Amino acid sequence: MKPPKITFVGAGGLSFGPTMVNDVLHTPELAGARLVLHDIDAARLGRAHLFAARLNAANGSPVHLEQETDPARAFEGADFCISSAEHGRFRYWRQDYEIPRRYGSTQVNGENGGPGAVFHSLRSIQNTLGICASIEKYCPDAFLVNLSNPMSRVSLAINKGTAIRNVGMCHEMPIGLQRIGMLLRMRPSRIAAKASGINHFTFFTEMVDRETGEDLLPRVKALFRRKAFDFGPVSSRLARASESRPVLAMLADQFYSPLVAHMVRVHDVVPCSVDSHIGEYLPFAHEIGGHHPAHVGQFERIDKVIERFTIWLSETSLPVPLRRMGHSLEEVIPIIASLWTGTRREVMAVNVPNRGYLPNVADGAIVEVGATVDRDGIHPDVMPPIADPIAEHIAAQIPLQDWIVESALTGDPEPALRALVEDPASPDDEGACKALFDEMVGLQTAELPYDPAA
Repeated sequence: MKPPKITFVGAGGLSFGPTMVNDVLHTPELAGARLVLHDIDAARLGRAHLFAARLNAANGSPVHLEQETDPARAFEGADFCISSAEHGRFRYWRQDYEIPRRYGSTQVNGENGGPGAVFHSLRSIQNTLGICASIEKYCPDAFLVNLSNPMSRVSLAINKGTAIRNVGMCHEMPIGLQRIGMLLRMRPSRIAAKASGINHFTFFTEMVDRETGEDLLPRVKALFRRKAFDFGPVSSRLARASESRPVLAMLADQFYSPLVAHMVRVHDVVPCSVDSHIGEYLPFAHEIGGHHPAHVGQFERIDKVIERFTIWLSETSLPVPLRRMGHSLEEVIPIIASLWTGTRREVMAVNVPNRGYLPNVADGAIVEVGATVDRDGIHPDVMPPIADPIAEHIAAQIPLQDWIVESALTGDPEPALRALVEDPASPDDEGACKALFDEMVGLQTAELPYDPAA
């Protein structure tokens, strides 16, 4: 079997690009693959390629590595495309977060839920559909793995607006399992788990010790009911103080979790994600815990640290043991390897249109469940019904998905305005919602799917 051609779109971003390259290097089934790093920013692409080339060399050069700014050459003949592209991420995210709150929004993050995420969705869909147009033109048979947020809405737009074979991927469940393993003082590989929901609002339904057969969910729930997880004023102040320190902020994001503890204690469910993600879908999130960090500031600082470190690794003459990095927790490359070689494997989470996988979630809505992958494709798990009140919160999000995607595909802003008005974290006053919507459209016109002259 000939090796595949894999095109990484948005590879100039140093968050996902190097990780994906490294994972291919540690996947023997993909030895000899042609990896094309594609970005429209030549300077950022060059830096990413320099690091990728060093990684490749450190591992014995098992793949053929290229960089390309021209879409025709990047996509032509690709078997797989991985997309994580986004324009002006932090500049626009700051607007998404700050402006709605000025109008009275209670959103805690503004990335995937809340009124700010309406605009993140529209921009991301617009950009992703442009990428899909290139795929349809140059490699229509390619399989697309989408990594761009807001995952549910972007994935729905791909499935409604194109005929491209695709899946949406997120690392929240593998990372969540890693975090639970640390809290239980168990190797995550020892834990067999399943979860279901919508992206960033997924909850563990099974968690079993592979060696003893013990059901671990009662232990996890008992853990979060301990006094150590009360998250009082002291822990809130410590979390607030960590915001300007990237490494501490990353730790706080993973382990300062008053909202997770609340969901366990009050609703008897264990979220896969951290507060900053599940809080985007809960109308009471701002009332729990006393502090929710402004993640746009945190992640902008973290992104700069990662970029500086990656550039240093690319340029240093020190003998850095890059070969020991190992495979990441991401499931993107394992899915590609299984689709290409036919090797059957289970993965923790895929984002796909619901076709009975979650029986009490609307058909066609993008849901997140586990799956088995082989040469015939991705076979999502059929899961039990979502428990209340989680099912109610998910049901509130499904029409928002539909309206935002309708707005992006038709160029009509009215459905997106309706989604903003109906979002649980939007201002109560509809006039404030309309003023907020108009201000954001004015600021972000160039990136939105609307005709400025209309």
